[in-house]
Amino acid sequence: MTLPVFLADAVAGVRPGDAVVLDGDEGRHAATVKRIRVGEQVLLTDGSGTSATCTVVATGRSTLDLVVDESTHAERQLPLVTVVQAIPKGDRGELAVEVLTEIDVDRIVPWAASRSVAVWRGERATKGLAKWQATARTATKQARRSWLPEITEVTSTAEVVAMIAAADLAVLLHEDADLPLADLVLDGVTSILVIVGPEGGISDEELEEFGAAQAVRLGTSVLRTSTAGVAAVAALLSRTPRWR
Repeated sequence: MTLPVFLADAVAGVRPGDAVVLDGDEGRHAATVKRIRVGEQVLLTDGSGTSATCTVVATGRSTLDLVVDESTHAERQLPLVTVVQAIPKGDRGELAVEVLTEIDVDRIVPWAASRSVAVWRGERATKGLAKWQATARTATKQARRSWLPEITEVTSTAEVVAMIAAADLAVLLHEDADLPLADLVLDGVTSILVIVGPEGGISDEELEEFGAAQAVRLGTSVLRTSTAGVAAVAALLSRTPRWR
């Protein structure tokens, strides 16, 4: 049987036999929504590589008391993958974050592109970022990941340029590119940056600033901004040890 998964910082460094308390929002969800009972097992992860199989020994209104049965630690796998996602309109941002998390992206960067329909400023930026982070947490549990992806603050075009310079391979998705994504060489690459433009497309000025990235096309179809990054990352990861 597949064990229910909960995020808990308390499992960092635990060993079999250690006592752990699951509280807060996760404890409330486990005790009142999932109705986890004494004697049942759950899987806890700290989102930083540690996972622990635990048995419930006591329950409260919003807490579980557990004993660790087994713990493991997974190192991050290479290449590390960052997706710079232009902020989409509506709930398409959460859709992108959900599936990018499920396919094991390491970092997701909301980008304020010049042609983004949605604009994150002030309170709207705070709420938007919180939604993306909450979506990533839920998707991490669904995918049974031991590493929670990093969701950064809103990033400017100038900051994306710096990310391009720091990556082993920087890829810019563009429907008019001559180079197919399938022709990229991944030998020796330890970090990949994928840039996904907004609904209105990447401006000429942004294309010029991102000149150090390799512009690639996925195929003959033009994908939505919320799905293009997922398709690109899946195609790239299928050619790395992470998916073998």
